Amino acid sequence: MYENLKTESRGGLRIVTLDRPEAKNAMSAGMTQGLADVMAEYRQDPEVRCVILTGSDGYFCVGGDVKGMAAGKSGPMTMEQKAADLRRRMEAVRNLHEMEKPTISAVEGAAAGAGLGLALACDIRIASATAKITSAFAKVGLSGDYGGSYLASQILGTTRARQMWLMSPILSGQEAADIGLMSEAVPAGTALERALELGEQLANGPTLTYGRMKRNFRLIERGATMGELLDSEAINHALSSQTADHKEAAAAFVAKRAPNFTGS
Repeated sequence: MYENLKTESRGGLRIVTLDRPEAKNAMSAGMTQGLADVMAEYRQDPEVRCVILTGSDGYFCVGGDVKGMAAGKSGPMTMEQKAADLRRRMEAVRNLHEMEKPTISAVEGAAAGAGLGLALACDIRIASATAKITSAFAKVGLSGDYGGSYLASQILGTTRARQMWLMSPILSGQEAADIGLMSEAVPAGTALERALELGEQLANGPTLTYGRMKRNFRLIERGATMGELLDSEAINHALSSQTADHKEAAAAFVAKRAPNFTGS
């Protein structure tokens, strides 16, 4: 259905695989448009309860198609047209980050440039300990896209993020996990396995409540004051207390059994 993109459904879990192995999953125009479309769809679909983003053939994504750029494959466009086209396709990263359900990236091989932005947009980021993590933009004379500078600044702080973008160091997955850029480092070849383990758990959790947790964190990202955050927490906590999942969890606690969440 989507060029250079595979999707799989497992109950409430959706697995999206960047699939351009001959180019280490470099982002073609078709792939980026497909990502924008599928993430918009998953954000709105109540049947979707968790999303995993990964790559095929041992790589996550090396970023934009630099060879295609050099060959001028994008065709003649004005600067305004190029910016508008890129901005439209970058909606993928916003929807991945803001959808009110958990998102996980499973990184093997490399996550560079725009590929790193996609990985960072996820709530939980699992990386192979030997993966190569880099901003890469400076090395190809580009300033950066796909929200990576924003996301890295939120995770690491602006001082470290600026260094990553200006100097483009290559971090191993383990080094990236050690500084918090990745959530967890796992043995090579097992990132997707670990992501699936977490994804199944989250897809069977209290989905509406997860979404309200993410609302609170998005407010923090926007620079909310403590008072504004407390207002948000109060509303979202009260709303969560009215869900079927909260009532089921309370009943399960009393009965000393595991809750059966339905995401409602």
